[in-house]
Amino acid sequence: METSINLQDLLTIIRKRWGLVLSITVIVSVTTAIISYYVLTPIYQAETQILVNQKSTNIEQYQWVQNNEADLRLINTYNVIITSPIILSKVIEKLELDQTPESLAEQITVTSANNSQVVNLVVMDKQASKAVEISNTLAEVFKKEIPVLMNVDNIKILSVAKLGENPIPVKPNKLMNITSATVIGLMLGTILAFLLEFLDKRFKSEQEIEEILGLPIMGLVGSIALEKKTKKSPKSHKEGRV
Repeated sequence: METSINLQDLLTIIRKRWGLVLSITVIVSVTTAIISYYVLTPIYQAETQILVNQKSTNIEQYQWVQNNEADLRLINTYNVIITSPIILSKVIEKLELDQTPESLAEQITVTSANNSQVVNLVVMDKQASKAVEISNTLAEVFKKEIPVLMNVDNIKILSVAKLGENPIPVKPNKLMNITSATVIGLMLGTILAFLLEFLDKRFKSEQEIEEILGLPIMGLVGSIALEKKTKKSPKSHKEGRV
């Protein structure tokens, strides 16, 4: 026997178990909101930009082009050096951080657009002020050490990270978490409602009985409510005779 389900049947199931769907959605959303606001630790972000460019300006045009191409080729190398232990260990020493270069490297993201000489140093930390200090110190240490490491002097700090009056954490994204949890809760509630409906093997309509038996229904038996007796039953005529 094949059972076909149309859109009207689906809507009927949802209306029938809307309380279950709503309850699961609210529970998931409220739980996510509590975790996002009171459990997860806020993470702040600071960004410093450095420019990879030769300092000398009194050069011919063709030499400037060559230097520019050389700077672009060096950027990938710089991205690796920035998060290397030789740089991060000096940052840790200067700021007196209680962590290893490996753990500090996990907080740092180095990016640069294609054919761009600007390198972005993004640092994330639980404290906004600490993220700013690490980002700016990292740029300063790298600028100081790169001439020693590669015998080039083409690093300039383009912009430094600044601490705002009311720093806003980048993680967790509370609104996004709650919105996603609401959608997931709605989906889970709907799936559970359909599952409970399909696992219910009781007959739900006369048409369902006709489809299973292949026979028409001749009649229905309704439920009869028994009325409570409010009066005493009459005594038998035989009772009380002498």
